[in-house]
Amino acid sequence: MSNTSKPLPERRIVSSRHLAEGEGWEASELEFGMIIAFNAFTRWTTRCMAAAGNADLTPLEILVLHNVNHRGREKRLTDVCFLLNIEDTHTVNYALRKLLKSELLETDKRGKEVFYRTSETGIALCEAYRAIRKSCFLDGLSRLETDGDDLREIAAGLRAMSGQYDQASRAAASL
Repeated sequence: MSNTSKPLPERRIVSSRHLAEGEGWEASELEFGMIIAFNAFTRWTTRCMAAAGNADLTPLEILVLHNVNHRGREKRLTDVCFLLNIEDTHTVNYALRKLLKSELLETDKRGKEVFYRTSETGIALCEAYRAIRKSCFLDGLSRLETDGDDLREIAAGLRAMSGQYDQASRAAASL
């Protein structure tokens, strides 16, 4: 965040007190922050997409559409799942099928592999989303006491935390 750090409140802001008792309560505070940020983010993506012209897409479908559109490169189901860190390929496959049916994506089959790319309609929708995002989100973000380096540091921390949660998931699965 900014160079002048503000004191944190004494009260612990957590979603589950039983998870915040004793050692590691800060992790519970982080998890509560991630929960409310996740829900705010998914609400934002659906409202932004509705403003861009498509109110029928779920948050996952929106993420998949943007991911397929990323860098204008074709993607396979496994590429999308890997990049979005989604283990359940069935949910992503369903999203891809819905986006195809909505004519936001196109496919090219090569052997047994199916490659997805954004259609002209999908590209236009992503661009409309981008314009709404700029006017509604990015313009307001500039008023916060953060800069690009702060946001990059937060993003790096969140990616590191995702690795910790992935490792903890593997450990829990082996119990």
